[in-house]
Amino acid sequence: MTIKHSNNKANQASFPFKLPELPFESNDLEPNMSARTLSFHHGKHHAAYVNNLNTLLEQSDLQKKSLEDLISLTHNDKGNTGIFNNAAQVWNHSFFWHCLSPNGGGKPKGRILDLIDDSFASFEKFKEEFKKSATTQFGSGWAWLLEKDRKLSIVKTANAETPITEGYKAILTCDVWEHAYYLDFQNKRPDYVDTFLDKLVNWEFAESNLG
Repeated sequence: MTIKHSNNKANQASFPFKLPELPFESNDLEPNMSARTLSFHHGKHHAAYVNNLNTLLEQSDLQKKSLEDLISLTHNDKGNTGIFNNAAQVWNHSFFWHCLSPNGGGKPKGRILDLIDDSFASFEKFKEEFKKSATTQFGSGWAWLLEKDRKLSIVKTANAETPITEGYKAILTCDVWEHAYYLDFQNKRPDYVDTFLDKLVNWEFAESNLG
């Protein structure tokens, strides 16, 4: 299966893959997300996925595939679980950074708000459903705002799973792996999700992803 909805902010063309730069300075999100958190999350965790993926691909015939093609080709392939997990985490994190903004959060405007109102009845209902999805994901994973057939929906995925393998277009995501928030919020994931929604969401990026 080919992924229908490519995202140029998260995709890369071919091996060797690189750690993308953050779209903001590491201290720009403070006090809502610390530079220390980003130094570990981006500089160590995301970097490790990139390095692991490149190592796995050194002797592979998949080197010429794009990151999204790798995700599509190795999804549910038990022989290539390592490639899928690392490729998907590179993509998920690359996408996630653009979901954050120093001037983010709050209630959006324009087309994205209209679609949220149409899909969830109100922005407040959207926030409730998104927070529930993010806080009830057991263990590591992601909460997603997705678009398919001009309708928005919210899903959660575990570990490295990503809904782009199912033909959805990713509009927004919140990383709920512990390394995303533990240094700033310890075990208080609900507080982290509230901060994400109220202070950090890059609604301009979300709107740019709409079909």
